[in-house]
Amino acid sequence: MTRKIRLGAFLPGGGQHVASWRHPDQPADGATSFEFHKQLALTAERGLFDAYFLADGLAVGFGGAREGGNARVAGFEPVTLFSALAPLTTHLGFIATSSTTYEEPYTTARKFASLDLISEGRAGWNVVTTTGDLTAQNFNRDTQLPHAERYRRAAEHVDVVRKLWESFEDDAFIRDKESGVFFDPAKLHDTDHRGEHFSVRGPLNVSRSPQGHPVIVQAGQSDDGRGLAAATAEVIFTAHQHIETAQEFYRDIKARARGLGRNPDHILVMPGVSAFVGRTEAEAREKYDRLTSLIVEEDGIGLLNGLTGGTLDLHGYDLDGPLPPAPPTEGMKSRQALIRQIADENNFTIRQLYQWIASARGHYTIVGTAEQIADTLQQWFENEAADGFNILPPWLPTALDDFVDLVIPELQRRGLFRTAYEGKTLRENLGLPFPTNRWAAGRAALQAAE
Repeated sequence: MTRKIRLGAFLPGGGQHVASWRHPDQPADGATSFEFHKQLALTAERGLFDAYFLADGLAVGFGGAREGGNARVAGFEPVTLFSALAPLTTHLGFIATSSTTYEEPYTTARKFASLDLISEGRAGWNVVTTTGDLTAQNFNRDTQLPHAERYRRAAEHVDVVRKLWESFEDDAFIRDKESGVFFDPAKLHDTDHRGEHFSVRGPLNVSRSPQGHPVIVQAGQSDDGRGLAAATAEVIFTAHQHIETAQEFYRDIKARARGLGRNPDHILVMPGVSAFVGRTEAEAREKYDRLTSLIVEEDGIGLLNGLTGGTLDLHGYDLDGPLPPAPPTEGMKSRQALIRQIADENNFTIRQLYQWIASARGHYTIVGTAEQIADTLQQWFENEAADGFNILPPWLPTALDDFVDLVIPELQRRGLFRTAYEGKTLRENLGLPFPTNRWAAGRAALQAAE
């Protein structure tokens, strides 16, 4: 099969851009409107996107920010939302974020396995090591866990969840009414995990889905994050401003995976892209300028305060002066470094910096025609920088409609994107292999040796 671009749609109801909710086209209550999320899901499926992706936080606002213009102060829990959207769609995948820092593996495994069954094999789990002291204070802690400890816990958490997802073999359920045999007890297995952070007996009380188990997604870019991704992830959501850094990340992840005995083709690297699409460059620029003009100064400062680690309070600084130094924190280390890189490379003032990152918080922003955007995606895709992209429409629904109606046909014309879904499950559409149950594989190996 000819290699194709994979596309995720990152569609928070409150919008991606910090001021998107103020745009006349976007419902002001989109963050908590189920009908609006339904509309977005149906549009994403019309555009043949692989999946609807949602990030999630466990505190009020982005990074705990409580500015009055912040549309992210409240929203739906993603697995709950996706469980309601799944029956309204047929092919679109649903990738929800869940924290390894503040959730137990059994709960994580159970809710995602349930979503996978409800959606008939279209679920994905975005693994995150939640940061921020304000979040920690919602979970019996005063401060966040150190970065390295979060990742050790995450690695063990994912390991336990995968073991739990293998509790039942794929053919364990016989459901024979005549004999009275509902399942084969020989194909139900305890987990019996004891580690540094978790002790879980198992088994999980949810069966396997048509795709085996949910697709595992990860978004870390630090060295610890890369290690976790190379060892566990099937899809990686990443942020880059230049093709050169994207290529370095792509090649490093593939090499690490190969070194761990994994097939690097079974790990899809999907950088985030925020696209302002116009029929002309001038039209695209006008869309960008209009949304930028809606940023409330306080919200721009709050966004930067969070993304620089939370210890630098920019209130009182000259917004038309440079970004002051900020010591690295135990938060999102790679994102803190990326924000500093953007500021330094472009010689941005504080105001210019928050205006630029307002649409995608460090992900690549493209302002141009469908052809220009397709040129960039094609260049990255064909030159070891990406297997696909997570698209972040700056405001909704219009920017999603623009991408579906203008960019998707251009990618299809170039033979870079599907014209119909390849399968029914998320794995099939992403081109990922069915995960073999280790218990069934072990039995097969013993039988072959006899």
